[in-house]
Amino acid sequence: MGEAIQEAFDTLTASIGQSSTPTEWFEVSQNRINDFADVTMDHQWIHIDAERAKQGPFGTTIAHGHLTLSIMGHLPRLVAETGPRIRGHQMSINYGFDRVRFPSPVPVGAKIRATSTLKRVEIKGGMIETMNEVVVEIQGQDKPCCVAESLTRLVVD
Repeated sequence: MGEAIQEAFDTLTASIGQSSTPTEWFEVSQNRINDFADVTMDHQWIHIDAERAKQGPFGTTIAHGHLTLSIMGHLPRLVAETGPRIRGHQMSINYGFDRVRFPSPVPVGAKIRATSTLKRVEIKGGMIETMNEVVVEIQGQDKPCCVAESLTRLVVD
């Protein structure tokens, strides 16, 4: 194992259990929901039909769970800006998820933000793999809208 990878591994391992500060709030607009529906071809009324959704279980349209997960891909980058600095870090690659849950829907117009906690660090395939538990919360609500174990691989020279 190279010196840079070992140093990065040691730095990250020392940060296991540490949580980031929350990201800035991010508003989930109806336009964003509609755009996501078009891209994914998921035009279910609960997401795009405001009049019908008023009579539905949430009283308004809600974001797709996968939209929340996709936005989460943007929010952890903001979280990463506050994490430990890794010398020789070239890039990060989304490797996937171990577990994803959507405990609460995101109503249109809600603001969400994420907090990330480093849970695991391993060396795999010449890269450093991290697993972060990312919790996405909705402003003014106790129950999160998404909890996911996000896997990232870091390329370090």
